[in-house]
Amino acid sequence: MEQPDPTTTHASDDDRVGLADPAAPLGDAAPQGADDAPDGLDLAQDGADDAARERALLAGLAEYDLADEDLALLEGEVTDDEREVATTLPVLAVVGRPNVGKSTLVNRIIGRREAVVEDNPGVTRDRVSYPAEWSGRRFTLVDTGGWEVDVAGIHKRVAQQAEVAIELADAVLFVVDATVGSTDTDEQVVRLLRRSGKPVVLVANKVDGPAVEADAATLWSLGLGQPHPISALHGRGTGDLLDAAMAALPTVSAHATPLPDGPRRVALVGRPNVGKSSLLNKVVGSERVVVDDVAGTTRDPVDELVALGGKPWVFVDTAGIRRRVHQTSGADFYASLRTQAAVEKAEVAVVLVDASAPMTEQDIRIVQQVIDAGRALVVAYNKWDLMDEDRRPFLEREIEQQLVQVQWAPRVNVSARTGWHTDRLVPALERALASWDTRISTGRLNAFLGELVSAHPHPLRGGKQPRILFATQASTRPPRFVIFASGFLEPTYRRFIERRLRETFGFEGTPITISVRVREKRKR
Repeated sequence: MEQPDPTTTHASDDDRVGLADPAAPLGDAAPQGADDAPDGLDLAQDGADDAARERALLAGLAEYDLADEDLALLEGEVTDDEREVATTLPVLAVVGRPNVGKSTLVNRIIGRREAVVEDNPGVTRDRVSYPAEWSGRRFTLVDTGGWEVDVAGIHKRVAQQAEVAIELADAVLFVVDATVGSTDTDEQVVRLLRRSGKPVVLVANKVDGPAVEADAATLWSLGLGQPHPISALHGRGTGDLLDAAMAALPTVSAHATPLPDGPRRVALVGRPNVGKSSLLNKVVGSERVVVDDVAGTTRDPVDELVALGGKPWVFVDTAGIRRRVHQTSGADFYASLRTQAAVEKAEVAVVLVDASAPMTEQDIRIVQQVIDAGRALVVAYNKWDLMDEDRRPFLEREIEQQLVQVQWAPRVNVSARTGWHTDRLVPALERALASWDTRISTGRLNAFLGELVSAHPHPLRGGKQPRILFATQASTRPPRFVIFASGFLEPTYRRFIERRLRETFGFEGTPITISVRVREKRKR
């Protein structure tokens, strides 16, 4: 028997074949199309038919050996992941000149290695927020890049982001290297902090033992009160520091932006220098993150609340994913790991591709990384304003050849530099997330498979034809389907089922998985 043609369109109602026996798997009722119901009465009848079909198929499964996990799946309900509800929390900013241990202190306070740390100055560039807690009090901790005076280029933009962090904070941890003592740059930061009028807690870092505490005492000269000697690397003295910080931090934030319940999380991913940070700045409407022509400017994921299309979204700017993670080192290596974690925390990923340059294997790998993480997907072709007419047919051919397996992903052509067509992101994101959350009722799913199998049976294997006994949707986000069958289903037939699922129910912008459980009849 011939293999089903994946390019075949749906058979018409007249061509579909249904089995008359109501106990026969997946062929027990007349097929129904998605738009056949002319009125509410017919819809109710269709629902009743689906429920009856589901009961009949479940009764038929009683003849087969089922594992405990099968019974749990058949009896359980679909459970969706709950999105975290963010609330307004007081903001504590960590500032200081480069390489004094700010990110190390941030990792110590939040209790995990989240911020990228390297023994070189200038690793952190953007202001990055992390949820933190101490003595039952929850707050937002903001890591910043090193502040320097009279700098240009990317270093100037990093310093500007640190200044913005001070303005938007309720209190400040000012970190100084106790082994070096106060410098001219530290004194410049002190003047900046005094102008801000924010409560400041002075941190004397790198005090690894009692012998260095005398060096910390010299920091009284800065005029910010008592210096708190700590070792961010070893954790020495951080408890007393946090007690002082909680005393300075107000219980109600005067600067944090209230977050509405459950904004959807959008990760901006792609290879270095495709315009992720530029796109975030454009949708935010301000220079939220550092942008530079140097590839790899972003290292830490940066969250930002954005209002688009009348709805709140949390956009996450990420570091560019390089050719091979194991071929990178230092800050770039850890930045790649943080990007992977940001994708897994997001609900939908926007993969940016440079439309003005040939598509690379790296672009394809990033798309696959999002699919493997089970996240909804939108592909954005950036730098459209730089693409000439000669490039367009080559791009279309690249998309057709290299992204043939993800034709279900919405495509948006944008220019992050000019803002052209960025308003089309929201409809694409909404379609992808709606598909990501979609659940098909068990009766309707089995009715669909009954029609499909009747019109296109599975090929014979060793003289036998595997039968699909029952199917159910095990979960959403992304949709996952489990098929019980009497024999192995060929991968080509599974892909055929997936294509028809997409044609019938949409699923635009979300990966779907189909797993098959082969079960044998119980011996009498």
